[in-house]
Amino acid sequence: MAAEIVNPRSDGKPDQDGGAEPLDSFDPVFALHRGGKMAVQATVPVRDKDDLSLAYTPGVARVCTAIAEQPELVNDYTWKSSVVAVVTDGTAVLGLGDIGPQASLPVMEGKAILFKQFGGVDAVPIALDCTDVDDIVETVVRLAPSFGGVNLEDISAPRCFEIERRLQERLDIPVFHDDQHGTAVVTLAALRNAARLSGREIGQLRAVISGAGAAGVAIAKMLIEAGIGDVAVTDRKGVVSADREDLTPVKRELAGFTNKAGLSGSLEDALAGADVFIGVSGGTVPEEAVASMAEGAFVFAMANPNPEVHPDVAHKYAAVVATGRSDFPNQINNVLAFPGIFAGALQVRASRITEGMKIAAAEALAAVVGDDLAADYVIPSPFDERVAPAVTAAVAAAARAEGVARR
Repeated sequence: MAAEIVNPRSDGKPDQDGGAEPLDSFDPVFALHRGGKMAVQATVPVRDKDDLSLAYTPGVARVCTAIAEQPELVNDYTWKSSVVAVVTDGTAVLGLGDIGPQASLPVMEGKAILFKQFGGVDAVPIALDCTDVDDIVETVVRLAPSFGGVNLEDISAPRCFEIERRLQERLDIPVFHDDQHGTAVVTLAALRNAARLSGREIGQLRAVISGAGAAGVAIAKMLIEAGIGDVAVTDRKGVVSADREDLTPVKRELAGFTNKAGLSGSLEDALAGADVFIGVSGGTVPEEAVASMAEGAFVFAMANPNPEVHPDVAHKYAAVVATGRSDFPNQINNVLAFPGIFAGALQVRASRITEGMKIAAAEALAAVVGDDLAADYVIPSPFDERVAPAVTAAVAAAARAEGVARR
C-alpha cells in the first residue's frame, strides 16, 4: 500500500482510522494521480491454454526465431514500431526546474497519455537517475531496441543539444527533443497564420526571441529555415551577436546565422521597430518596449504561468497576441505537434525526423485554421480533432519525399 502523505494544512494528528490525513482528501489533483495516470494493457486475449500457447510459450518461440533471422520483422510482430520512449533526467521540468527523476514522473506520465489521447501513439515514461551526457546517451542507446522512437523531455540546456545530436547519430529511429522542436513547430504555424491575417509574408518580418535556451534556439533555426526576414535572439546579457566574447558554443553557432541586421544591446533595444516578439524565457518585458514595436506587430509571450507580456498589455499594441496558457486565445501548445509528428514518423517507420518533416507539420497545423482565421484564432485548439490526422499525414508524406521512410 502506498504511504500516506500528511496534509500540510492539517494539525498532523492521526485521523479516526489512526493514520495521517492523505492529500487526496483535500486536493483533487492528488486524487487523480493516486496510483499513476497510466497502465499497461494487453492487446490479445489470454483466456485458456490455447491462447496462452500462442501469446507465450511455445508459440512465441517461432516469432523470436523469425526475428533473429530477419531483424526487420521486429517492427511487424512486436510493439516496437508503434511505441515511443519519453526520456528525461528531471533537470528542466515545466516551470519547476531541476527536481530530479522521481519528481518528474507525473509529468512524463502526463506526456505519455497525451501521446495516446492526441496521436494514438503508445508511450512509456523513462526517468533516468543520471545527468551526465555520456551516461544518458549510452543508457538510451541500450534501451532503444524496445522502441520505435525517442522523445527527449525536460532535459536542461545546453546538454539537451548534444544529447539529441549524439542519439540521432547513433540510432536509426526518430529522436525528437520536444522542448525544442515541438515549440518551434507550433510557433511557426501560428506565425504563418498571423502573417497571412495581416497580408504579409514571413520573409517581410523581423522577429526578436527572448531566450537562448532549447526552445529559443530551435525556434530561431526553424524561422530561418522557413524564410523569415531576420531574427535576433537575446539572453540575459542582451542580443546574441558575433562580437560578444562570452558566448557558449551553441550561442556562437546561433550568432552565425541570426541577426543579419547586426543589432546589439538589450532586448528592449532590439524590440524597437520589430514585427514579432517571441518569449520563451520568463521575466517581464517593459510596456514601453512593446510600444516601440512596429505597427501591427505580433506578440507571442509564451512563458508559463506568467507571460513575458501580459495579454492586456500586449493587446494595446499588437495585432495578434499568443501565450502558452490555456485560458487565453492562441495557446502555443506543444501537444498540437508532437503526437502527430511521431504518429507520422512511426507510420512510415522513418529513420529520423528531418527539418522538412517539421516544416510540413507546421504548415499542416496552420492549414487547419483555414478560413476561420482571426486575430484570436491563428492556431487551432488541441481538442480540434482535425489536428493530429493533418499533422500525421503531412509528416508521413514529407518523410517519403525526403527519403527517410522505410515503408
